[in-house]
Amino acid sequence: MNKADLIDSVSNSSGLPKSKVDEVIGATIDCIIKSVTKGDNVQLVGFGTFGSGKRAARMGRNPRTGEEIKIPASKTVKFTAGKAFKDSVNKR
Repeated sequence: MNKADLIDSVSNSSGLPKSKVDEVIGATIDCIIKSVTKGDNVQLVGFGTFGSGKRAARMGRNPRTGEEIKIPASKTVKFTAGKAFKDSVNKR
């Protein structure tokens, strides 16, 4: 399912026009991105938690030449599924 499919599905389920659903989903995604970028977690009870993590600097290897290279530290995005979501996927 892509964003357009999600918009269609929510529009059909809620009876709202696709243009409004597109605005709401876009605004929701923007808010999640802004909060995680600031370092905050976004917890949607029953669905999951979006957050950020740190990846330490490390040594890597160029697969073409075999030369060792230093990979700098970076931030990463994490998503942890909530219990209700996990249970639904596992049909419990």
